[in-house]
Amino acid sequence: MRTVKAAAAAVTVAIAAGAAGVAAGRLASDAALKVPPGRPLPTEPRLTVHSLAAGRIALTRDLASQRPGTYGLAGDGSHAVVGPVLDTAPHSADTVVRRLERVTHGTLEPGDKAWLTPNLYIGDPRSALGLDHADVDVPGELGAMPAWFVPGVRDTWVITVHGLGATREHPMNVMGFLSRLRFPVLDITYRGDVKAPRPPDGLNHLGETEWQDVDAALRYAVRHGAERVVLHGWSTGATMALRAATHSPLRERISGLVLDSPVLSWEATLRALAAARRTPGALLPLAVRAAQGRTGLYGDGVRDAAEANLLRVPALVFHGPDDTVAPWGPSRRLAERRRDLVTLQTVRNAPHGAMWNVDPEAYEEAMRRFLIPLM
Repeated sequence: MRTVKAAAAAVTVAIAAGAAGVAAGRLASDAALKVPPGRPLPTEPRLTVHSLAAGRIALTRDLASQRPGTYGLAGDGSHAVVGPVLDTAPHSADTVVRRLERVTHGTLEPGDKAWLTPNLYIGDPRSALGLDHADVDVPGELGAMPAWFVPGVRDTWVITVHGLGATREHPMNVMGFLSRLRFPVLDITYRGDVKAPRPPDGLNHLGETEWQDVDAALRYAVRHGAERVVLHGWSTGATMALRAATHSPLRERISGLVLDSPVLSWEATLRALAAARRTPGALLPLAVRAAQGRTGLYGDGVRDAAEANLLRVPALVFHGPDDTVAPWGPSRRLAERRRDLVTLQTVRNAPHGAMWNVDPEAYEEAMRRFLIPLM
């Protein structure tokens, strides 16, 4: 009798442990499947504003605060733009002094918490860049999706697609450049975005279903006069662009791809985001399985985006080895396998989705060379 009771107790403990593991894996998978737009990814540390002076700001010393380039600095109710580290400025052992370009919204005070973001601009193309634009709705399978349309004279349109944790404000970093080249630009939202339809399960599918909203944007562009389209995507937006280029019924209209920090291994990205939330290593496989069960991210379907043999149009890829969210390796392998179509611009010391921020001039010059034959 005692043996039976002991066995029953062991089974109960095992079931309870299993249920707890499933619950923990589900919670860990939220790091990638429930990324709120406009909020920092868990890989981005919160920094403290230590002091402010004319054209200078002192931030907590961290690998993030020492990155080269120009970034947005977002806090609760504030946004500023910070430039490069000022190596000659006096600083304490625990701070880094950067150039303070401007405060675009709210106020910054010593003691405020903030994080670096790729977004240099907030608002809309008119208020942020002085560009005339129209607020349009792109019809999608889940409903209307708001977008900004900046007119241009060319028959080739550029459709911009932001990625994880971002909003359609992010592509404004390159919108002025594209406008100077006279491209019409359609900057879209997609399911799960602010003011866009909610996905049926409330989850981010890392591009696996969202690419259909890029397909809807393609239909909108062609219906409104685009002869050809270049897709420019960041992070999972780059994944969506790749999926559209291989699966859209209008893929013949796509003449090129610009891919910034593409997510080509959803498992690696999910693990990275879950680990950044301090998920124990033993639970990371459970997080992957939980994501599979919740979203249907199984099999070859989710790997199509990275399949080199499916690519049919030129692609310019910006990526680098310091991206802790989307591994650089798959981008490198894609470029090696399709040297005929893929140009890889390796950007070092850049966080996920911020390849432009490290050196905007070099980024835009590479884009200019890539786009000229596609005009």
